[in-house]
Amino acid sequence: MEPQDLPDFAEVDRGFICASFNQDTTQKSRHHQSGSERSSLSVGTKTGYRLFSVTAVDKLDCIHEGVECPDVYIVERLFSSSLVVVVSLSMPRRMNVYHFKKGTEICNYSYSNNILSVRLNRQRLVVCLEESIYIHNIKDMKLLKTLLNTPTNLSGLCALSVNHGNSYLAYPGSATIGEITIYDANNLSTVTLIQAHDSPLAALTFNASGTKLASASEKGTVIRVFSIPEGQRLFEFRRGMKRYVSISSLSFSADAQFLCASSNTETVHIFKLEQHSPSQEEESPTWSAYVGKMFTAASTYLPAQVSDMMHQDRAFATVRLNMFGLKNICALAMIQKLPRLLVASSDGFLYVYNVDPQDGGECVLVQKHSLRLLPAGCLTPARSR
Repeated sequence: MEPQDLPDFAEVDRGFICASFNQDTTQKSRHHQSGSERSSLSVGTKTGYRLFSVTAVDKLDCIHEGVECPDVYIVERLFSSSLVVVVSLSMPRRMNVYHFKKGTEICNYSYSNNILSVRLNRQRLVVCLEESIYIHNIKDMKLLKTLLNTPTNLSGLCALSVNHGNSYLAYPGSATIGEITIYDANNLSTVTLIQAHDSPLAALTFNASGTKLASASEKGTVIRVFSIPEGQRLFEFRRGMKRYVSISSLSFSADAQFLCASSNTETVHIFKLEQHSPSQEEESPTWSAYVGKMFTAASTYLPAQVSDMMHQDRAFATVRLNMFGLKNICALAMIQKLPRLLVASSDGFLYVYNVDPQDGGECVLVQKHSLRLLPAGCLTPARSR
């Protein structure tokens, strides 16, 4: 799963500025053998940053608290390694790379404008500015390529495949419509352009292998999934029809069977990526199958927008948060041999939900962890429901 972050994670009353999930699906480990993936959470605060490890439902370990610089608005960890990238509000044009276990700075780089986002895998480190993108070799931090005059990207929206075998980079190809540029960060060449949405992009994420890309526009009503590198549309999901929303994060499960989406509303949606087999309808000539065929046939005579709505799948599972308007990010993880939904909110808590992979429906809250630290550095007691 690719790291998901919010450049301006809303501050409430706990000093939280940003947060990003990180899931190491690229290496086998003892956590895989025990039925858990190496999931971690990075949080930027007014005093520095914190790195958390999530390997059990009832336990949240703070593995490091960095105080090298205050007001951290970007913090990205390289999977489960000791390398962490930090950008502070006090020096928004400078990127600092630390080895947090040794407590040393590896290097730092300065850019011509404010850094809006950073993405990294085991091969590449990508820095996104408003109208340019810098691609570094992560092994020696050498600058390999600068993409100048990219479409205005005020939020620094981009996604990098965590699979360093392909290192696909996705970023907006337009500031006015939802066009996606797919760039090969290994071979430093453009792969394809995808006409994803009519309105500007709001969210992008790759699956773990870099073979699928999910996108959402500023309207936030439709989420689409494309094959990579071909750029063919595979799935289309409808989040809702009543109102436009701001999608804050998209995230695939490790096996790419599920996709979760969070927004500025109180609902988190989980979609199931499954192809509907037409053979099932042919083998069972029921009334519902007959109506379904008539429905499909009728859609070919309708306007494109109406026809698209008739072929869009709804959420497989949902979560109702006890908050509205607060920024949050979500991730799907296998913890203690069961699928879980993780939601980190700017209210200062990490929420853990059980997900029923067979029947879906409303997810059950099983744990609520505070992300606040006591003066001694230990976590405040977890609160469950």
